[in-house]
Amino acid sequence: MKQAILVINAGSSSIKFAIFITGRSEQSLEVVYRGMIEDIGQQALFRVKRPSDRTQSENYFIDKNVIVNNHHDALMTLLEWVKDRESELHIVATGHRVVHGGELFSEPVIVDTGVLTQIENLIPLAPLHQAHNLDAIQFLRHSRPEWMQVACFDTSFHCTMPEVEQRFALPLDLTKQGVRRYGFHGLSYNYIASVLPDYLGLSARARVIVAHLGHGVSMCAMKDRKSVATTMSFTPLDGLPMGTRCGSIDPAVILYLMQEKGMDIHAVSDLLHYKSGLLGLSGISSDVRELLKSDSQEASDAIKLFTYRISRELGSLAAALGGLDALVFTAGIGEHSALIREQICRQSAWLGLHVDEAANVADGPRISTEDSSVSTWVIPTNEELIIAEHTVRIVGTNPYCG
Repeated sequence: MKQAILVINAGSSSIKFAIFITGRSEQSLEVVYRGMIEDIGQQALFRVKRPSDRTQSENYFIDKNVIVNNHHDALMTLLEWVKDRESELHIVATGHRVVHGGELFSEPVIVDTGVLTQIENLIPLAPLHQAHNLDAIQFLRHSRPEWMQVACFDTSFHCTMPEVEQRFALPLDLTKQGVRRYGFHGLSYNYIASVLPDYLGLSARARVIVAHLGHGVSMCAMKDRKSVATTMSFTPLDGLPMGTRCGSIDPAVILYLMQEKGMDIHAVSDLLHYKSGLLGLSGISSDVRELLKSDSQEASDAIKLFTYRISRELGSLAAALGGLDALVFTAGIGEHSALIREQICRQSAWLGLHVDEAANVADGPRISTEDSSVSTWVIPTNEELIIAEHTVRIVGTNPYCG
């Protein structure tokens, strides 16, 4: 029986998971299952794939009489599936994606009662994610206490940003209380940074911008494969327009909505987190794929603003780096939408980006022309692998893990 690591990424309406077998070394990790329980609170669907066999997948339509109201129900379904495979897998630890680590966590940690409290205190800084991350940890600590729980934080990768990048122009006492720029999607950027040499060679240490374009959207400027600047800040609400989140906004808009329109804090929060972004702009969908298929002017305008803001921020991050040597697209939109990539690069041609149309349509990996002064790439991200690697490292140094 092989030791295994279970990786959990708990979102607002889904739980992604992966199982890796290991020889107690991150270099020997092999993913044996990937899956998701989606549409939690509705007619949930449990999907599982064996990455070693791309033609086979297992789809479990959860019995309609079994109500999956919440993440606890979904996790119980997952644990029952895992139990049926305990003859082949001996899970020793679970690695969790935790969105916000605040000032407290710059590295992955083993979860104990004190860590749980600290993670809970950060819920207001990432309300869409943090509570679900915490619920998954608490549930597994109770249900499978023999499994070590390891928290891996999205903010940790950005701890290398210079102080000037981390500060808001607010009174110093607020900065000392933790009101500053943290950055997110760090586990994704951590993975991309780890594989950059495989694609860029020695240029991996140069000036690179990574665009993580999914339902959540951010960009990160790297030098020597370390974070120098990023678009998200105090919370994952800031920065670029996203599926349902507004991104950067004049703070006075919020004051206006409350003072002049009579909206309370809960209504404003709901507006900015759930009803804005591509969904708010288009009135149709938060999904880029749906908007690209639509003939409506609102959908076209939403895509136009989305790509414009990304290309505008690309220039800002290039300024933070003092130039640009490479651009990397990753995550769902970044990896699969040739049209979005083409529009962004066309609007950023002044930086020296020139796209090879055929390579772009084929999703790369390199999509820039040979004469482009900025090489441009499509590199699939793998947050689950990074979480598994961190978890194995923590488990390997813990004397109480058998």
